[in-house]
Amino acid sequence: QVQLVESGGGLVQTGGSLRLSCAASGRTFRRTFDSAAMGWFRQAPGKEREFVAAITWTTGSTYYADSVKGRFTISRDNAENTVYLQMNSLKPEDTAIYYCAGPIRELVQPYEYDYWGQGTQVTVSS
Repeated sequence: QVQLVESGGGLVQTGGSLRLSCAASGRTFRRTFDSAAMGWFRQAPGKEREFVAAITWTTGSTYYADSVKGRFTISRDNAENTVYLQMNSLKPEDTAIYYCAGPIRELVQPYEYDYWGQGTQVTVSS
């Protein structure tokens, strides 16, 4: 089994920054995520969950939604089994609950994954 726990959300003004963390644990985590990616998704009220960014666990290759390119950066710490999402130049439309999820084996819609966390709220005020 794999457990994912997000943290780092909060309230920030337009143009501000936040850094989200996703700590992974579980006996099968390394085996489950080998050759796969961990992703960040978000869901705003009344909207469907959407892809934000992903990083492959082994190679560190990164992928971003067009809406966050140049503003968000995904990274990972293999030793700590943690994935980060650095969010800069935040906009009100970034307001959502952010979830980490994986393993993602194909980075095309519909994104499929077996595990996700409880989410962390990000609110950007105008």
